Amino acid sequence: MSIETKAELQGMEAVGRAVAMTLKSMQEYARPGMSTLELDQYGATILATFGARSAPKKDYNFPGVTCISVNHEICHGIPRATTILREGDLVNIDVSASLNGYYGDNGCSFVLGEDKQHLQPLVDASRSILKLAISEIKSNVRISAIGGLIEREARKRGFRVIKNLCGHGIGRRLHEAPREIPNFKDHFNRGRLRKNMVIALETFISTRGQIAYEQADGWTMQTKDRSFVAQHEHTLVVTDGAPIILTAGNGV
Repeated sequence: MSIETKAELQGMEAVGRAVAMTLKSMQEYARPGMSTLELDQYGATILATFGARSAPKKDYNFPGVTCISVNHEICHGIPRATTILREGDLVNIDVSASLNGYYGDNGCSFVLGEDKQHLQPLVDASRSILKLAISEIKSNVRISAIGGLIEREARKRGFRVIKNLCGHGIGRRLHEAPREIPNFKDHFNRGRLRKNMVIALETFISTRGQIAYEQADGWTMQTKDRSFVAQHEHTLVVTDGAPIILTAGNGV
């Protein structure tokens, strides 16, 4: 989507607030002993207060309102009554929704309570690399250059990136052009960012593996070696200078 009017910007700001506050509230609500289904149901109540609808459920018939992935799950984790959160789990929550015809998307990984698996450096790397990438977002920048920055910064910190999961355009639909904003320098991707373009920029920072595979449930993604992966995501509007972060309220 390209923002052409003030009304469009206001629409994107509204859905950005909705998903950002839902993500922030869910992270604060999460606690050991809770099922991911209970956490998802809580997120559903927050989205409802904004009048927003779950985008993965609406557009793809996803079996949940939000995606909640735990430990070796990278993304698209299905909320389940049988998945119980435990102290030290690596948790990823991804909230995307539609509101009045506009879509917003954001996500974050965090360690629940005490860092028993020593994964805070991975989470910190994902968050800080996203911030660095955002600082480079502006009109006419090559998409491949953003991916190259993300991969270089991951390697500096002793990590790798997942190469088949990526950011994307967003606005009137959950997934729009540009279809792929990779986490590595894809030399075949000759696209550039344009002023007023809306994108969902996200990191997938991995301890080892670089390819995610769909699991038997048809949704959840993992690496073959069960690497830990941290993800952080913001919805942005590209400008000639610093981008507008529509999901800034999520605390990522």
